[in-house]
Amino acid sequence: MRKIGLTGGIASGKSTVAAMLRELGFDVIFADEISRRLLDPGQAAYEETVREFGREIVRPDGTLDRKKIAAIVFADRAQLARLNAIIHPRVEAQILKQFADWEREENRPVAFVEAALLVEAGYMKNLDGLVVTWCRPEQQVERLVARGMTEEEARARIGAQMPVEEKLKLADHKIDCSGSIEETRRQVGELAKTWRG
Repeated sequence: MRKIGLTGGIASGKSTVAAMLRELGFDVIFADEISRRLLDPGQAAYEETVREFGREIVRPDGTLDRKKIAAIVFADRAQLARLNAIIHPRVEAQILKQFADWEREENRPVAFVEAALLVEAGYMKNLDGLVVTWCRPEQQVERLVARGMTEEEARARIGAQMPVEEKLKLADHKIDCSGSIEETRRQVGELAKTWRG
């Protein structure tokens, strides 16, 4: 089974492409879903995050206030590095476990993992290929503003990630998500044929 990474900058079309791959019958691990579960109350990463960042990140219902955490870590690279050190090794362990489970099953030529920080977190060493989605930087800002961020917050999020030009240099396949959804779907369909082959 080939293990393929899917990454790109924030709001560059990763999740859309991952959803299209699922629609085409491919298995996709969503690293964000794993990291969210790891930060649920009772999980070791939850306890460690509260110890590291203080009780003020805990909501009255006991869940973590992700907006407060984001405000802290995207304003300070050292804080972001501390959060990543808590989360990334645990996410990687879950990804590897899921891939191993799938590998034991037959007739699965390829499976994917979608993660924003796939390259930065070092997950690439366990993969057989890399797909990078991209769009124009101004589109990323527009999409993030449409999700409710201020332009300043959007630019800080984009700035906290590896520049997409660097990721594109590492890509085996690139998907341009700056056009219509139909154009993105066409590119995914073309690549799907190569993976099925």
